[in-house]
Amino acid sequence: MTTPVEVPCPHCATLNRVPGTRLGEHPACGRCKQPLFGGHPVELRGDTFDAIAARGDLPVLVDFWAPWCGPCRAFAPVFADAARTLEPRLRLAKIDTEAEPALAARFGIRSIPTLALFHRGREVTRKAGAMDAPSLRHWLDRALAQA
Repeated sequence: MTTPVEVPCPHCATLNRVPGTRLGEHPACGRCKQPLFGGHPVELRGDTFDAIAARGDLPVLVDFWAPWCGPCRAFAPVFADAARTLEPRLRLAKIDTEAEPALAARFGIRSIPTLALFHRGREVTRKAGAMDAPSLRHWLDRALAQA
C-alpha cells in the first residue's frame, strides 16, 4: 500500500488524497473533476495563496513577478518549462506583485523576480533574480533537500 499525498486542487482548492505512486497518472480533483496538474504554473492571488501553498504535502515554488519587469518576462518561459518537467514532484505558481501588492508585502519581496519555495505553508528558502534552466534545476535540487 502506498502513502497518500494531499494535493490542493488549483481550480477549486479542495484537498485531494492521491496515492503517491499515482501522482504521475494525471489525477483529477474529486470535487470539480479538473486535472490536479496542468503542466503550467498556477496563478495565485491573495484569496488563493493559503489554499494552495499552505496546504498539502507537495512543495510549492512561487515566482513573484510583474508584467513590466524585463527579467521577469525573460524568465517566464524557463519557469513554464520547469512546470512541465517538474510536476507532480512539486507545484509551480506565480504571483503578480503589481496585482497582489499585499502578498508581496506579506513576504517582504523587495526585488523581482524572486523565487520562494514553500512546504506545508512554511517558506523554506528564496532566491532573487532570473536564472537559466540548469541554474534553476541546481538551485531547486538544493532547496528541495532542505524542505
